[in-house]
Amino acid sequence: MESIPIKTPRPKPGVCIEWDEKRKDLPDIRGDEDLFRRIWEDNEALAYLYIWQVLLSF
Repeated sequence: MESIPIKTPRPKPGVCIEWDEKRKDLPDIRGDEDLFRRIWEDNEALAYLYIWQVLLSF
């Protein structure tokens, strides 16, 4: 019998945890959600860059 590969969702390059996934864990946002999303994505990009820098440095 042939095995069928299971597709696992992968985040976009430059992201560890996507905003849509993180949003599910957060309580209701009373302010500007786009501002929260933009800040989250900026911090995610820095974390992703840091991880790659550490991996490539050693």
